Amino acid sequence: MNLPGFDSQMVLIALLILPSLYIVYLKIISKKKKEAIKFSNLEYIKAAINNKRKSRRDTLLLLIAMISIGSMIVGFANPHIPLEQSKEGVNVVLVIDDSGSMQAKDYKPDRLEAAKDSSKILIQSLLPKDNAGIVVFGTGATTAAYLSPNKDKVLEKLSNIAPTDGETALGDGLSLGIDMATSIQNQKKVIILLSDGASNAGVITPAEAISFAKANNIQVFTVGLGTAGKTLLGYDFFGNPQYAELDENTLKSIAEKTDGKYFKSVDTKTLSEIYQNIGSHITREKEETNIKDWFFAIALGSIFVQFYFRYGQGRIIQ
Repeated sequence: MNLPGFDSQMVLIALLILPSLYIVYLKIISKKKKEAIKFSNLEYIKAAINNKRKSRRDTLLLLIAMISIGSMIVGFANPHIPLEQSKEGVNVVLVIDDSGSMQAKDYKPDRLEAAKDSSKILIQSLLPKDNAGIVVFGTGATTAAYLSPNKDKVLEKLSNIAPTDGETALGDGLSLGIDMATSIQNQKKVIILLSDGASNAGVITPAEAISFAKANNIQVFTVGLGTAGKTLLGYDFFGNPQYAELDENTLKSIAEKTDGKYFKSVDTKTLSEIYQNIGSHITREKEETNIKDWFFAIALGSIFVQFYFRYGQGRIIQ
């Protein structure tokens, strides 16, 4: 249950007026009864003491008035409650491996195209207030789509990503993704890092990038691409076979140390399923929503109810 908070808690001290009003009311009733006994005839005394119906009416009207006053006091204290969805949305940056190994054909039509298709699913699942951006990395890292709420524009940039023959600068890619995620302030920041190889290039190590992510309170989800066994990429100049080698330990470490989660993809189907469900793992900060108008509405409604009881067709006071 979400409990309300108050911007002006000192205003709530005024609620002490309510029990004071009730005590004054009881004293007035008691005084009237004593005066009735002192100055009235026997028949009037009976009416004053035994007219419980009228007493209940007076008490009801008093309670309605107290509800109205109490609601206004709470409203002036500026109450707010946390809701499940962040008001500003979430900055989601996809950091996609674009190294030479992403051209392997064990995913259909190849690893890079499968990653692009799955990324499209994720971007389309984001909420209207969320921002999306894309970073690609090979021997170095570069921006493919700037952080934006315009998902169609981001998808257009995603489709234009082309394969390269570079190495894997994983630390550079993650660091650039962190820079992008922090470019729009006051929002929850999330990175989805996809790679199929070990970090073997760049100027920033994965460990340094992890520290950078933690310092900026960024949640990193990592996705490792790699089928069972070794995946042949081709042969070098001397005819030696070249294989794609997935460094799961590094990807797991990145996710664990940034409060994210690691996912292992073994084929095109599991990769799509990961991206379909990864949105549900994103921790959205709760929104502080002002609810003072609710209490002012209760106060106004109480006034109208009391007015109706006093003067309306169904009035309870004659």
